[in-house]
Amino acid sequence: MKKIKSIVLKFFILIILIHTHTIYAAKGGNSFIIGSIDNCSQIICNNKESKIVHTAIEIFSNDVYSICGIKPEILTKGNSTYQIKIGTLGVDKDFDKACVKDGINVGKLNGKWEAYNIKVISGSRQQTLLVVGSNPRGTAYGVMELSRLIGVSPWCWWADVKSEKKETVTLPENLIIEDAPKVKFRGIFLNDEDWGLKPWAAKTFEPETGDIGPKTYEKIFELLLRLKANAIWPAMHPCTRAFFTYLDNIKMADKYGVWVGSSHCEPMLRNNVDEWYRWNPSEGKRGEWNYDENPEQVTEYWSQRVKTTANYDGIYTVGMRGIHDGSMPGGKDINDKVEILDRVLDTQRNLLNEITGKEVTSIPQIFCPYKEVLQLYKAGAEIPDDVTIMWADDNNGYIRQLSNEEERKRAGGAGVYYHISYWGRPHDFLWLESIPVSLIWEEMNKAYQTNARNIWIVNVGDIKPNEIGMNFFLDMAWDPDQFTPENLNSYYETFAKEQFGEPYSKEIGSILQQYFQLGFSRKPEHMGWTTVYPDTKIADPEFSLYTNGDEVQKRIDAYDEIENKVKELLKNIPENKKDAFYQLVAYKVIGASNMNKKLLYAYKSREYAKQSRQSSNLYASLSEKAFDKIKKETIYYNDSLADGKWKHMMSYNPRELPVFDMPITGTYNAVENNFGGIMPEGYSSDFMQTLNYTLPVFNSFTNRKYFVDIFNSGTSSLKWEVKTLDKWVNVSKIAGQTNVDERVWISVDWDKVSSNDTISSKVQFILNGQEYPVTIKAIKPEWNFSNKNVFVEDNCIVCIEAEHYTNQKKTEHGEWNVIQSLGRESDAMGTFPVTAVPFETNDLSKSPSLSYNFYSLSKGNAYLKFYCIPNQPINDDYQLRFTVSIDESDPVIVNATLQTEMDEHNPEWQKNVLRSVIIPEIITQISKKGEHTLEIKMIDPGVVLDKITIDFGGLSPSYFGANETIISN
Repeated sequence: MKKIKSIVLKFFILIILIHTHTIYAAKGGNSFIIGSIDNCSQIICNNKESKIVHTAIEIFSNDVYSICGIKPEILTKGNSTYQIKIGTLGVDKDFDKACVKDGINVGKLNGKWEAYNIKVISGSRQQTLLVVGSNPRGTAYGVMELSRLIGVSPWCWWADVKSEKKETVTLPENLIIEDAPKVKFRGIFLNDEDWGLKPWAAKTFEPETGDIGPKTYEKIFELLLRLKANAIWPAMHPCTRAFFTYLDNIKMADKYGVWVGSSHCEPMLRNNVDEWYRWNPSEGKRGEWNYDENPEQVTEYWSQRVKTTANYDGIYTVGMRGIHDGSMPGGKDINDKVEILDRVLDTQRNLLNEITGKEVTSIPQIFCPYKEVLQLYKAGAEIPDDVTIMWADDNNGYIRQLSNEEERKRAGGAGVYYHISYWGRPHDFLWLESIPVSLIWEEMNKAYQTNARNIWIVNVGDIKPNEIGMNFFLDMAWDPDQFTPENLNSYYETFAKEQFGEPYSKEIGSILQQYFQLGFSRKPEHMGWTTVYPDTKIADPEFSLYTNGDEVQKRIDAYDEIENKVKELLKNIPENKKDAFYQLVAYKVIGASNMNKKLLYAYKSREYAKQSRQSSNLYASLSEKAFDKIKKETIYYNDSLADGKWKHMMSYNPRELPVFDMPITGTYNAVENNFGGIMPEGYSSDFMQTLNYTLPVFNSFTNRKYFVDIFNSGTSSLKWEVKTLDKWVNVSKIAGQTNVDERVWISVDWDKVSSNDTISSKVQFILNGQEYPVTIKAIKPEWNFSNKNVFVEDNCIVCIEAEHYTNQKKTEHGEWNVIQSLGRESDAMGTFPVTAVPFETNDLSKSPSLSYNFYSLSKGNAYLKFYCIPNQPINDDYQLRFTVSIDESDPVIVNATLQTEMDEHNPEWQKNVLRSVIIPEIITQISKKGEHTLEIKMIDPGVVLDKITIDFGGLSPSYFGANETIISN
């Protein structure tokens, strides 16, 4: 009986699954069955195919098994109804002919770099799924695309993303895919591995090696294959032995089709930190790492590595720097260094030619003008035309320079080395990922459009927890055109859907979007307002406790919101998804939230102690609780997550910098008697004990509310009440008692205020019989608006989020576009196309513009601040200029470029990248009160404008600047 019930149950499950897949393949009729109990496909592949093809096939076969429990056979000839035929053009003539017969455009595919076609061929007796590659990597990527199509995430091992189990695995019978990468070499740099990848590999995953060895690299290379990436710069810190120490490492790279390169400071695939001082020259004592003084030994050192790698796929970094991230030794001045560098390049290229026997122009080579090397390049170093110029960012996500018109013509093209993890000035960010996809897109789109299409490498640190940024970067490297500035937020939902499924994707996508926007405005590791080299002590944040609605509490509340959502999801998400959700979402959100709480609550406790607030001790306790939470979650990550699989992977305090410690908190010893006070918005400890408090002016068009804090300074509960004198005044609570603080919000009932009125009143706060009067003032201007997105002066400030323009003018020569989530609080406006020639400043008639209508209550001097992301000009032919005019006055040029050239010691650059903004200012005259139009016109592409403030003298110190004064609906 049980057997019959089981058969019936399986039958109904099968019917449901078939129905589901029929819907999925409705346009094409029947489905192609990859794996099922009754009818499993066979995989047909020629034995002559390259290693990477067989590797991909084995992975795919195992993926099918992981979903349905059936593993397709891998054969050279098949006889089943469903056959998956996989091959590379040029390997098997019969296969090539069959491809032509089945409608594959072989001519179009042949010769393309890593391209593939996937097509289902339906016959009366047999169905065939063809996977055809232009070269072995293309074939392998086609096979890996099948894995994603059947529901296997690339992060199935690295983030424990479990596939949904099915009895039948199918694809639509009308499936046709043609694809190829837009960037030639696409990969990652494993870096700063000291606190994650290395200890995890050495102690947990590969103890037999005690290092990042072939077993670890095999898992890394599988991830790259699944993500259709083809290049790596291996880990190279002193804690890790050089990649070529273990010969099986390069064999693993060959198995997975990975091109092995090396970083900007590791010429000729040599890891100098580990290898130079271990290396013994054939003759004499080893000299210094100095080509100018020791050319014979340095040349021998390089030649040995080329002999090892000659028969493997390698991308050779050419040029020379110091042993590890320092400037090249030798030479009295920059001209001497340029001459030495030219000789180095000649020697290296001769070695490549002589040892490999290949034409040197056919061997992939990069020259990376990173840090001080950029100065050598600008000073005239002659880089051979076939060598790829690999531009670098400033380590904080902003590319320093891209190719000009002449450089775009180079045979070797250009590439980019980009950071989503970094150790160095002004401060590390090694713990949590915080570079949003919007910034990666904005910068890498500039790179792609300026012909940097030969190699993209992203510094991912330990891989974990930079999974999302790594995923996006490599997706973009494959096809930059799939993304636009208007669809970037959807990426988070798309990523969540692939990992966790449809039911959770929207909510998780929203959480991730908020997480990255908060992290972009200030990275968790930068919340201590500290720097490295020198390492400084934790300082007070720039977030204001007293203005703009309390920036400190708003940030805590924003993190609270997403942390609570994550905790709820952790309870409700299916058990088989929890480990992946914890790694990809929960740990990041909880960690960032509690890092902010730790530091911001500590700051509140210090400030409130100055004000004799009993709550100082509460906030000190909350700070300690947040610190404990970070440690507790990290212990769970290492010891319990996925049954201890990731033990030693996560460190919450890499390099043990001050920001990771428990900060100093305030303490207050309460007095015995009942005692307290109030602190209205706009006041701080400098204004204690005044009886002449006045709140900011209420404006009917912004319809704001302002707070008054009631605080207790005594040991007993503090009773309080609030009395209003006029019915147009609203308070959120009229009475209560508190042991610590109570925040009361005051607002205006505008229906009870006449138009064009300016009125005043008082609100009495009574604490244990002591009265504290607060004066309030409200204005209701009689203005009429015909446009949407109109702004008004509020407390001597007009504040505009750039994406809320009143009108926009596009031209055939350029446009301003919204870039989603690239502002510190919302979206931003960018200038396009990035290849546009700068507009002539004396004729802006063809320049695209944005206009903003606003109304002022003031006239006279006005200070205009323009909040822009701190990116850098595309190259020396550009700046970051735009013009501004009010009421058709003569346009004034604003420049968002650094005042002095960027280097890591530049204090202006340091401040900008830590707070993710540069704020150029101008002073202008506004001659009248009333209606105005502010117009901004493009000069240079590359400008990204986030926010504008017009200050008549009301701007208070804060981090984000004023709140937007858009007319409230």
